[in-house]
Amino acid sequence: MCLAVPGQVLKIEDDQLRMATVSFGGVTKSISLALVPEAGVGDYVIVHVGFAISKLDEEAARRTLETYADMATSASPEATDG
Repeated sequence: MCLAVPGQVLKIEDDQLRMATVSFGGVTKSISLALVPEAGVGDYVIVHVGFAISKLDEEAARRTLETYADMATSASPEATDG
């Protein structure tokens, strides 16, 4: 199974791989924007194995992150206690 996660571009270094600092709900990672040259600071991108693979709008990113949070909550041990 593959998982791609939305994140917001915070900073871009214009090196060969176009490395960027991307925030995933407050956790930041260094990823490559080489496959998405149109991405800029403030944009949301879908990231898979360290590479941004597409841009997406803020609303779609918000909905996806909310869905992930809901899934995490429903999978927690407290959610299954009854």
